[in-house]
Amino acid sequence: MVIFREFPNSASDPFIETSEVTPIYNCIAWAAGNTSKWYEPDPLGIYYWPSAIPREYTVSAYVQLYELLGYQKCSNGNLEPNFDKVAVFAKKSIPTHAAKQLSNGLWSSKLGKNIDVSHSLFAIENGHYGNVVQFLRRKKN
Repeated sequence: MVIFREFPNSASDPFIETSEVTPIYNCIAWAAGNTSKWYEPDPLGIYYWPSAIPREYTVSAYVQLYELLGYQKCSNGNLEPNFDKVAVFAKKSIPTHAAKQLSNGLWSSKLGKNIDVSHSLFAIENGHYGNVVQFLRRKKN
């Protein structure tokens, strides 16, 4: 169930449930296109994280993950039909979330072990995940 108090802007902007609850994958994996693993740079190595990237909770490490998948930093989240885009969120410089852009310009997020939602960026900003600190894009196949 979506807890709207965690996303205060969701009351006035699109925020639509798009999946059932599942603990198999998280937002970082979802934005990377993987629904079979939980991506996290935990120091104990319990979760999946590419060996080429430092296991640390830094925006730099999260950006490196998406760069490994062919993404490059870009300046905004505007819809560009020939590109896939990812937004990395942080709160107090600690990465908290990632979302992927849909073909209609909205974004898609996995909310922890909870549901997936379709939303505007505004709908989840200034809430539980903080704000977007980096956009990335890659050419569509």
